[in-house]
Amino acid sequence: MDLVGACVAFVHVSDRGSFTHGAAAARIPQPVASRRIAALEKHLGAPLFDRSTRHPTLTQFGHAVLPAARRLIDLAHTLEHDAATARRTPLRIAVPTTCTTLDLAHLTAHAREHDLNLEPHPAPPAQRTHLLHTHQVRTALTAVPPDQAHWSAPLGLAARRPPTAHTLYLETLRAGRTDTTPRRRLWIQPEDDTPHIRDPLTRTGTSLGLHPAQITLATDLSTATAEVLTSDDLLLCTPAQAERLDLHWRPIGEIRPTRDHTITGEHAETLRTHLHPHIARCLGAHTP
Repeated sequence: MDLVGACVAFVHVSDRGSFTHGAAAARIPQPVASRRIAALEKHLGAPLFDRSTRHPTLTQFGHAVLPAARRLIDLAHTLEHDAATARRTPLRIAVPTTCTTLDLAHLTAHAREHDLNLEPHPAPPAQRTHLLHTHQVRTALTAVPPDQAHWSAPLGLAARRPPTAHTLYLETLRAGRTDTTPRRRLWIQPEDDTPHIRDPLTRTGTSLGLHPAQITLATDLSTATAEVLTSDDLLLCTPAQAERLDLHWRPIGEIRPTRDHTITGEHAETLRTHLHPHIARCLGAHTP
């Protein structure tokens, strides 16, 4: 039975001494109020009202349980209030620094349709994991190997001028013996400083005879982009990033790395299920 609803009818009828007026105060039809009180009497095992007179009056049993009924209603209201407050509590989520303000705004707006008030906190991969483990955030988009990912974005090479080839090869970074120009570099941004991306690139560069300094980890994306815009260096990035940075993207010839993410923490399943395309947009990833 609806114990709270029955107690509401019971209290309002008691306060007004009338089933009709009590039902109106409870905003339910009078027959519904009567049925609920009858069900409550059956549930509690004794009559709550003396119905032998024109106006219902509380029985001794009714007087005894009325305070508890009031407390139950108050607790129900408190529960509803606390639940509403909890729904408004921000869900702090660690996200890649590569997510744009616009994309995060769209994600946050769509999350509210599912009673989630997101508070994005941009951070590099290792820091996002640390923030989650130390409970500084409640959820995180974490970098993972491809076989664990729910979102995957292709990584390639971006240059300031449109390459003539449809594919760029790392071996083109190799300097000739008589070449006196500065060695061209491949810049890895912090978001891609993960073993499953960095290590294959480094191994490939070594096998091709590249100087160790030619595959360089940038301190931030702005610095790496500035280097590419003022030289013939290349930036490791996704097609979406290249477009935003006004660079020209091509896939890598020797290997095909991907930037892969999953989501971990509170409400992960809800976010993954209902906001999958919006998270994909933030990450520059493909949607199925």
